[in-house]
Amino acid sequence: MVLRTARVGLRVTAGQRRRCFGLLLAAGDAWACVLDMNRWRRQRGLYGITNFQQLCRELHKAGPGVFGELNSQCAEGVLRRYSDAWFAAAKRRKNGDATARFPRRKRRLVPVRFRYGCFVIEDQRVRLATARGHPPLWVRLDREVPYPAEQIRSVTLLNEGRRLFVEMTAEIPVATYPPGCEPDSSRMAGVDPGVIHPFAVAGPDGEGLVVSGRAIRAETHLHLKDTKHRRRTVAKRAPKPGQAGSRRWRKYRARQRKLETRHKRRVKQAQHEAAKTVVTWAAQRRIGTLVVGDPRGVLTLKVGRRHNKRVQDWRIGQMLRYLKDKAEQAGIRVVLVDERGTSSTCPACDRRVPKPRGRQFRCMHCGFSGHRDLVGGANIARRGPGGTITTNKNPFPVVITHRRAGRHLPGTEPARRDPRRRPHHGTVNGSHGRPRPAPPPGGESLAPGEDQQHGLITNVR
Repeated sequence: MVLRTARVGLRVTAGQRRRCFGLLLAAGDAWACVLDMNRWRRQRGLYGITNFQQLCRELHKAGPGVFGELNSQCAEGVLRRYSDAWFAAAKRRKNGDATARFPRRKRRLVPVRFRYGCFVIEDQRVRLATARGHPPLWVRLDREVPYPAEQIRSVTLLNEGRRLFVEMTAEIPVATYPPGCEPDSSRMAGVDPGVIHPFAVAGPDGEGLVVSGRAIRAETHLHLKDTKHRRRTVAKRAPKPGQAGSRRWRKYRARQRKLETRHKRRVKQAQHEAAKTVVTWAAQRRIGTLVVGDPRGVLTLKVGRRHNKRVQDWRIGQMLRYLKDKAEQAGIRVVLVDERGTSSTCPACDRRVPKPRGRQFRCMHCGFSGHRDLVGGANIARRGPGGTITTNKNPFPVVITHRRAGRHLPGTEPARRDPRRRPHHGTVNGSHGRPRPAPPPGGESLAPGEDQQHGLITNVR
């Protein structure tokens, strides 16, 4: 059994919306109360209370009804969140991470978690428990519950950009396969994560998978461009320090938060699609172990503001978490290894070459040529559970499958160009780039010509 979480939107009335935000505000008050109590104790030379049991005792000393409609179980969930964050930061600092910070910042709205027994699901309605003396809160979902009701273990109420959601965490079984079709742990594939291609997989039997993330990169680039344009437009209207700001300014800030959350949802959905594509491809080929290169060691390097911003928008930790969760549900093991030097090592002669600037890898020693990301995936596969690079067990992929992540993003159908892009050459009614031929009925290929790739290529949109 594995735990999975799905986010579902709410359709609420004005009164229900007011009560939901009241619960989030009450949870924020409980969080601030813990911070103020520990700050008061430190000022008087006493130790702070961080243990969950001690925090619960302090909570129950205050009596019922202290935090409005928030019941005691949900208030204990806020204390559990604080305790876990504090001990996680303490563990990181003990291991030498000086950047770890203890939770000392107040939040206006804090998610409220309803444990099993504090909620009831009926069709597309959810009843959330409240404090004693208050009527229960019924809310309607904007779509069907993604899991069976008996498998749901908790429901979390949260907001994102002034929109209300519930996250349903369910315990679901691991996928089962017919006899002879289950993943084989001895069959390994190397996964090279990247920015242009979120995942490039070099599998056994000379097969490979390349997932294109150019739509994700275009969405991030255009969102940043639109954000800079909006900020430049309203810079003169920004309130000075100490001023509350005008009504127009508050509307602008609300609009900005709405667009930020929409951008995050789009990118997150595209990353889920990319991870699901990799896991589905691996399960169809009975791959039981995914050896994934861990590039998080380069995140701390300072290589200029442009590349730093590009790496910051990469969200590699989030992508690896999605891949690991989906692989666990499919019964596939994920192993993280160091990927240093994998994209600049020839898989044929094991000699180092300068890292190519483009997507084509060429070895000056033996003449080998291939896709740069698949070269990295092939070298990562050889760093699997067997140890360091020893022998070339798997041949380099000659049958390459291309997939595209983020088909829901604007501009991916029927053309690649995002409609938000400005016309070229300063013309208002000009063409958006150079003319392109109409895509074939079966879909437009993302792969280069066969003279630029080894072997066969499977092109699917």
